[in-house]
Amino acid sequence: MAVGRRTRELAIRVALGAREASMRWTRLLESQLYGIAPHDAATLAAGLLGLLAAGTLASDLPARRAARLDTAAALRSE
Repeated sequence: MAVGRRTRELAIRVALGAREASMRWTRLLESQLYGIAPHDAATLAAGLLGLLAAGTLASDLPARRAARLDTAAALRSE
């Protein structure tokens, strides 16, 4: 039954114009998920929070460095 659902889903994706490479990528990604559904809400939320945390940390260091600059000295040097 699960194979039938996957076949229909893949056929619909191809009919809507999905490329073969993107179909293979989907299969590769699914093979890396052990015991987790690809569209599990908790997994998606955890991934989103992880990306938000990484983005926040990546932008925090340059922002702190820029806030410590002496603007008058920076303008005089140019």
